[in-house]
Amino acid sequence: MSRYFTEDHEWVDVDGDIGTVGISEYAQGQLGDIVFVEVPEDGKSLTKGDEAAVVESVKAASDVYSPVSGTVLEGNAALVDTPGLVNEDAEGDGWFYKLTLSDPSEVEDLMDEAAYEAFVAKL
Repeated sequence: MSRYFTEDHEWVDVDGDIGTVGISEYAQGQLGDIVFVEVPEDGKSLTKGDEAAVVESVKAASDVYSPVSGTVLEGNAALVDTPGLVNEDAEGDGWFYKLTLSDPSEVEDLMDEAAYEAFVAKL
């Protein structure tokens, strides 16, 4: 499995033609205590860069953009009842949704973990 990041602090784990999307540890740290998450509906078509989800914290509300194009397989239902999972494990159990990639080559425009760490270090 390979993980890629955007400059907007979303990540996507790619396993074959399935992508799992969430926000980075850096992003959840900037947001603070997360109190609400809205994930996309199953079957929704997303184009790279589309608003896909919403995350609200005690500080702010933010859109989560899709790092890749595809069709949503499932949203993380656990986030509805326990949005704090994003704070606890943003890059694990706090994932937002899974999708079938329509163009796997789109990940070539994203950063790998080392490049993302270097990007965040400059912020």
